[in-house]
Amino acid sequence: MTKKQDNNNIDLNEDETEYYELRLFVTGASPNSVRAISNIKRICELHIQHKYSLEIIDIYQNTALAEEEQLIALPLLIKKSPLPERRLIGDMSDNNKVLKGLGIIS
Repeated sequence: MTKKQDNNNIDLNEDETEYYELRLFVTGASPNSVRAISNIKRICELHIQHKYSLEIIDIYQNTALAEEEQLIALPLLIKKSPLPERRLIGDMSDNNKVLKGLGIIS
């Protein structure tokens, strides 16, 4: 794995073979859900453009999947791959916390 720096001088872990599979669980169009969707889309486009899939799941529309994932708080982002799986709770507004949680920065 190699490292590079983004425009904000943040060290990024870069591996061309890594593809991020993300699931964001939200509760309808609540303010926190809308912020989380906007924030994670922005982060992904800035830092892992073309190397991710983002599935947005409204727990009101898909209760079975929500139960399967054993959700404890919402909004919740689950990074399925690359491993290890990670879970981040909140509106994804803390860029550094999200980037570290996803393993994009160290």
